Amino acid sequence: MLVRTKKRHTEESVRFIGPPAAIKRLRELARKTGAVEASDTIPASEVTPELDSNPGGLYLKGIRYRDDITQEQLSRLTGIHRRHISEMENGKRPIGKESARKLAAALHCDYRRFL
Repeated sequence: MLVRTKKRHTEESVRFIGPPAAIKRLRELARKTGAVEASDTIPASEVTPELDSNPGGLYLKGIRYRDDITQEQLSRLTGIHRRHISEMENGKRPIGKESARKLAAALHCDYRRFL
């Protein structure tokens, strides 16, 4: 039976990324052209408050989970103690530039995301 199972979106949305001043100008321009701002959205930091206080640690935990790597395995790959990795993920230890570079090399990502 050949039947479409997915519905097409009836509304389009736009997401702005950039400096706050530029986003503000884009929002004003969008309003002038008839666009309305969605009111049913929730800021990510409201859902995960840790994003405000520990974005690098949250990113580390997420990318490690994505790659299915334990803290112990990451410790062996980077030479960073497992306890230190745990403390970084939980916001108890800052992620320094040198550690960020080691983590990024092991996880194949940009080190600046940890800083």
